[in-house]
Amino acid sequence: MQTTVKLMAALLLLMMPNDMIADNLPYLAEGVIDTICHETVGLQRNETVRTVNIFTATDHSDHYANGVVMTAFKGKLYCMWQSSPKDEDSDDTWVAYSISSDEGMTWSAPLPLSLPSDKFYCTSGGWLVKGDTLTAFIDTWQKGLEPRGGHTCYMTTIDGQTWSQLQPVRMTDGLPMEGVLEQDPYTLPDGRLIGAVHFMPGLHICPVFTDHPTGHHGWQRADFQSEDTGKQSREIEPSQYVQPDGTIVMLFRDQKSSFHKLASVSHDRGETWSKPQITNIPDARTKQCAGNLPDGTSYMVCCPANGKWRWPLVLLLSRDGVRFDHAILLRSGKADDLPPRRYEGRYKTLGFNYPKAFVYNNSLYICYSVNKEDVQCTIISL
Repeated sequence: MQTTVKLMAALLLLMMPNDMIADNLPYLAEGVIDTICHETVGLQRNETVRTVNIFTATDHSDHYANGVVMTAFKGKLYCMWQSSPKDEDSDDTWVAYSISSDEGMTWSAPLPLSLPSDKFYCTSGGWLVKGDTLTAFIDTWQKGLEPRGGHTCYMTTIDGQTWSQLQPVRMTDGLPMEGVLEQDPYTLPDGRLIGAVHFMPGLHICPVFTDHPTGHHGWQRADFQSEDTGKQSREIEPSQYVQPDGTIVMLFRDQKSSFHKLASVSHDRGETWSKPQITNIPDARTKQCAGNLPDGTSYMVCCPANGKWRWPLVLLLSRDGVRFDHAILLRSGKADDLPPRRYEGRYKTLGFNYPKAFVYNNSLYICYSVNKEDVQCTIISL
């Protein structure tokens, strides 16, 4: 099996770039990483990379943490994640958040953002800052529903401490969003918001967009063709970035275990999308993130592994959003960088899980869960 995966990766590297260039789809330049080196993919530690702790699980705290996402609001950093005593997506899952007043060096003890009810449990849906208002999106998952699914809600604050009641995010017809929003909606230069939702029944991905600046309502489904695998689509957990000519690229986790990213593009501000295609970019079949640096450079953060191991954590960079030809090692799989898992629980995956990133004060902040029990952030000066 391992030999087959390596052969597939080699063939993709040789065959794909010309097609990728023609379709504006991203590809990884040859020789940037070496996936045979499982711990580091052949990269050396960069001295400008530093990592800080946000939350560390103890015998007296919750032991599960994942879905970490961060933003900046009125001079402070805010980080949210889903938390539970032991297991992933259990009925007692709630959304915690922590605040930093010193650019991420130290963090407050976790505070409750959204708690479960008798009807749903909660996971993190991401942030959106507009003027004097910070919006927290909360994904509410209906208990006992099969196949599993949920709705997207939101809360707002103007001081970072006092929050509004949970309210439904609405589509353009005024009805509640019948799905869970991915954690990093992207704001285009003209103000349009681009994102993706896993719609019910089950978890079927579709890009969405709204011209309402708050992101609270007005969402529309884009024209998009996914591959149905039953309870969910093949393409899940996407993130997006924009190329210099305005083309939007959406990257997906491939549930069919090609262990490569899928990609789709839009040339009309997110209203229609190409059919997702497999790229030559290795991926451990896990959630990743993408975006743009202030100078327009496209980036993606992922675990470029030809298997299910979620390490190392790597930043890939591209000037044109097509050819990714530079890589920075964020976290390795070596014993001194990846600690052992301390607590057992359902789906407690070893490694660096579900990274999300954003730019603040000329630094790129990449937050993630370590072994789905600790919350950490790696910071790179730009």
